[in-house]
Amino acid sequence: MIKQFSIFMISLFLTAPAMAAGGGVELQKRDWSFSGPFGTFDKAAMQRGFQAYREVCAGCHGMKLIAFRNFADLGYNNDEIKAIAAEYEVQDGPNDDGEMFMRPGIAADRIPSPYANDNAARASNNGALPPDLSLIAKARGNGPDYLFSLLAGYRDAPGGTTVPDGMYYNAAYPGHLIAMPQPLYGEDVTYSGDADDSIEGISSDLVQFLMWA
Repeated sequence: MIKQFSIFMISLFLTAPAMAAGGGVELQKRDWSFSGPFGTFDKAAMQRGFQAYREVCAGCHGMKLIAFRNFADLGYNNDEIKAIAAEYEVQDGPNDDGEMFMRPGIAADRIPSPYANDNAARASNNGALPPDLSLIAKARGNGPDYLFSLLAGYRDAPGGTTVPDGMYYNAAYPGHLIAMPQPLYGEDVTYSGDADDSIEGISSDLVQFLMWA
């Protein structure tokens, strides 16, 4: 699932201009809380989006521009931020012997990449380099709606449409045929409380988090 999401985000990043140009795509317009000059982010949704990022995306996609201390914006207190950071291993050094070493993360650290370097990333993803997600939501026009539409846009192909082997039908994708299997099916993330864990709910939370980032 993580590798599938990685390939999905790569195709999303590279094909955004075609999406923006039209071509019969189904772009789902949503009333985002952060829209407009007086918009605000939903902290609960951002926290759920961060959880979804960690559980679905982080195995392949880094967020190198985000430091753990930035999570104060999401509503986490200092102790919670320290606890989150400590769950990560961060490279540091050199030590007195001139060697690099790993240590638990601290609030001042940035989220570490899941790969040692770009070549390692490509080797793990059939030659493709998973994009960093720090700025993915603003990389193209209609960023929030674009992200949401792709994540929630998988459909059964309409009658008369031939879907070749290895391709999938997505109403939001130019030409509607995408090589990325559906990444979210609902209940992919176990939320606390009664939060919406449908495809649309998780997609919306991811958009909130990525737009904040």
